[in-house]
Amino acid sequence: VFSCPCEACKKVIFNIPSKLEADKMIGRVNLKECLKSADVIQSSDPDFRVLGDGSVFTARAVMFSAEERPFTVLLSDTKTQAQKDITVLLKHQRKVLRKRQTKETVLRRAKRRWAPIPCSMQENSLGPFPLFLQQVQSDAAQNYTIFYSISGRGVDKEPLNLFYIEKDTGNLYCTRPVDREEYDIFDLIAYASTADGYSADLPLPLPIRVEDENDNYPVFTESIYNFEIPESSKLGTTVGVVCATDRDEPDTMHTLLKYSILEQTPRSPGLFSMHPRKGVITLASHPLDRETAHKYTLLIKVQDMDGQFFGLMATSTCLITVKDSNDHVPTFRQNAYEASVEENTFNVEILRLPIEDKDLINTENWRANFTILKGNEKGHFKISTDQKTNEGVLCVIKPLNYEENRQVILEIGVTNEAPLTRDVAIRSATMNRAVVTVHVKDQDEGPECHPPAQYVRIKENSKVGSKINGYKAYDPETKSSEGLRYKKLHDPKEWINIDEISGSIVTSKTLDREAVAFKNDLYNITVLAIDRAGRSCTGTLAVNIEDVNDNPPEIVQDYLTVCKPKMGYTEISAVDRDDAVHGPPFSFSMANASPEISRVWTLTQLSDTAARLSYRNNAYFQEYSVPVTVKDRAGQSATKTLRVNLCDCVHPSQCRAVYKSGKVVLGEWAILAILLGIGLLSCVLLTLVCGIVSTRKEKRFPEDLAQQNLIISNTEAPGDDRVCSANGFMTQSVNNSSQGFCGTMGSGVKNGGQETIEMVKGGHQTLETCQAGGHHHTLESCKGGHVEVDNCRYTYSEWHSFTEPRLGEKLHLCNRDEDHMQAQDYILTYNYEGRGSPAGSIGCCSEKQEEDGLDFLSNLQPKFTALAEACMKR
Repeated sequence: VFSCPCEACKKVIFNIPSKLEADKMIGRVNLKECLKSADVIQSSDPDFRVLGDGSVFTARAVMFSAEERPFTVLLSDTKTQAQKDITVLLKHQRKVLRKRQTKETVLRRAKRRWAPIPCSMQENSLGPFPLFLQQVQSDAAQNYTIFYSISGRGVDKEPLNLFYIEKDTGNLYCTRPVDREEYDIFDLIAYASTADGYSADLPLPLPIRVEDENDNYPVFTESIYNFEIPESSKLGTTVGVVCATDRDEPDTMHTLLKYSILEQTPRSPGLFSMHPRKGVITLASHPLDRETAHKYTLLIKVQDMDGQFFGLMATSTCLITVKDSNDHVPTFRQNAYEASVEENTFNVEILRLPIEDKDLINTENWRANFTILKGNEKGHFKISTDQKTNEGVLCVIKPLNYEENRQVILEIGVTNEAPLTRDVAIRSATMNRAVVTVHVKDQDEGPECHPPAQYVRIKENSKVGSKINGYKAYDPETKSSEGLRYKKLHDPKEWINIDEISGSIVTSKTLDREAVAFKNDLYNITVLAIDRAGRSCTGTLAVNIEDVNDNPPEIVQDYLTVCKPKMGYTEISAVDRDDAVHGPPFSFSMANASPEISRVWTLTQLSDTAARLSYRNNAYFQEYSVPVTVKDRAGQSATKTLRVNLCDCVHPSQCRAVYKSGKVVLGEWAILAILLGIGLLSCVLLTLVCGIVSTRKEKRFPEDLAQQNLIISNTEAPGDDRVCSANGFMTQSVNNSSQGFCGTMGSGVKNGGQETIEMVKGGHQTLETCQAGGHHHTLESCKGGHVEVDNCRYTYSEWHSFTEPRLGEKLHLCNRDEDHMQAQDYILTYNYEGRGSPAGSIGCCSEKQEEDGLDFLSNLQPKFTALAEACMKR
């Protein structure tokens, strides 16, 4: 049982036999009465299906065991979501006979008459209406009382009520005329059913065809047709195609159209023809001539019924425009022309040549192209077209010379921009031509500088006053140079003077080819030639300065850096300002090198202009001065001393930075402070020595007291290992060098009334002083052998009482100027900044003498870099 929450419609009851065949109609339900907008129809019983018009059919053969069988038809509107259902109740059929009998008669199968019957009606029928069409009958009418009905377009669909059927007789009628062009066929469906709704037969398709009547005139697709055709078209060329339509039934005489030409303006019999079936207009006569008529008007006709007199017809207009073709050759009005022009004039118009052409004006078939065929080999003339008048304009674009040619004969031809048509081109094999004679008029001219550039050769370093042939101009009238004067307009280096009468040149200075870079190795001088009348011309005298080997080759490099062992060599190169004849290949040598340089460095030829400078493996890190001599192929040579820095580096830029930072420049005050420091240290050392000697004679300190004042320290920086004695002073060098220790010794920081003196193990020792008197003093040690101090350990109080008055006296004297006034800029006060340094001591620098220079700075370790940069003069 199919159920859903929806609204129920009227219940429908069908009487049916106990056995039904498949696809058997059992009745019809009124769907519109229940839900007119329903678009989904479903049956709850799968044995039955419902069509869109409400017809109920069996889906398969059905046997009824019970007296009643209900099912539901569900109607749904998907747009409005509305739903309704119709309950259908099936009962056993009770037969109703024409002659009522007491018992039921068994149905017998007979020949069926319920079948489609061909039916038609005439379009636009005159009636009378209602018009009888045919009678529909069912074989079931022999056994049942049958009622007939129809549906479809023309009944319950537009056009409504056009057809109806008599319920009892099955007679079918039409109520009014029909237009076939609107409705050509009506597909009706006929039904036969009993009084209680039982369908004795399946619905019968009943098509009604409307027969056509020739009631529509043919119509052209356009009221006016426009076509174009070139005038040079051949016979049979298609001009255009016209087309007409007819609404009557296709493929009948009513739509069999025929085309024809009724009239042509201007009249030219047989010029155009039209295909009667296809409507194609073609050229049917001799070639067109646009110059005779450029437009034609055709009145065309179309008629149905294959053009018979009783057929319907229509007309239209066809405009045919004849397009211009280049079928006329342009011609000169004359065969010969004359013109004149003065010599030495140019960019002037001397003649106009008019032409005639019958083609369409201002088109490419009419516009002319002029060509100078002969006589213009030197390019003195040019001819162009005036776009407005179509004339040829002859101009002089290059000056003519009366002395060379007094008359010029030109042959000029003319064509169109567009090529001629084939027929005309065959008839006119050559273009139209005209001869123009140009007369050249004489004119009094000035001198001519011809050729404009003249060349002379002068050797480099020639003597001042050397005379060479110069520039020569001439008078075109006399063909000579007499009476002309010369003047120099431009001389870049003022090396040359020019003779006013002869034009010869004289050197006023020594010529140096390498002084200026000349274009194409030429030294250009501008010369002015003037005649008696003051007319002039300008020329160029190009002086080719021949090279002389007056420049030796030069080495490009000055300073070189070689990273050892990263780089095994460096390269040097040379250049020569002279010409290539006096240049490479060069030869390199170390002719004047010292034995020391020769042992370290070797020179090898690398190419024509380069050499390789290599060092030996035992070379020291330092800067070398290497003299290198380079000689060209002609024997000119030069020697240059190269500064070569052999450095322990990875990249030369590192050595360059060290080298630059090592250039320490001392000022005047710095030198004076150093001298004062040396004097002060000398006094201090003298005082110490005297105190020690006197103490040896008078008093010795116990051994344990010294151990409380001097502390032996560990090695804190790289250097030569040295051994200190028990008393804290260095007594022996491990590497057994003859040089003694060199460092700084001073007092330490006071601690419990005593001073601790710390000796740093290594090649440098620092003795830091106490803050005595607000000053910090540094004592540099002297050079020499081993220093031995025997029992030189004193208490701080005794040492302080001995040195303080002497140091105070020395400092007081050093702190005064010539006038015995206080001079604070001599000895400055520095605060104590801490003990020791992570870079170690640099006391050994005092061992270097002034004559040794500052070369040792390049070999110091990177720790010295910061100090060197601080001391360098910015």
